[in-house]
Amino acid sequence: MKNRLVRVAEILKRELSMVVLREVPAGGSLITVNSVDVSPDLRNAIVFVGVMGTAAQQKQALERLENSRRLLQAEVAKRVVLKFTPHLHFKLDASIERGSRVLDILEELGVDGEESEG
Repeated sequence: MKNRLVRVAEILKRELSMVVLREVPAGGSLITVNSVDVSPDLRNAIVFVGVMGTAAQQKQALERLENSRRLLQAEVAKRVVLKFTPHLHFKLDASIERGSRVLDILEELGVDGEESEG
């Protein structure tokens, strides 16, 4: 059963990425769908989004996504055939920013990512 949840999550991620790109106004920031977690009963889905921009732009992007939630669910329902279309919940995913920060720190320390030989 877990395999089905993974497949449904990947399909939702792919379809939501395309719908967000077309339907949600950018507003000066880039919105990406990083991952989707689906509840075991397929009734709820947490959508982790990455937003490139300032903290204010990130907040505005999440508000735009929440305001467009019904439209996004309707578009996903047209593309993904499930008994119930999951209720979408949007959360900000800061993993890309954390990774970028780690890379910056490593660069400051002079670690180039390749191990020295010898």
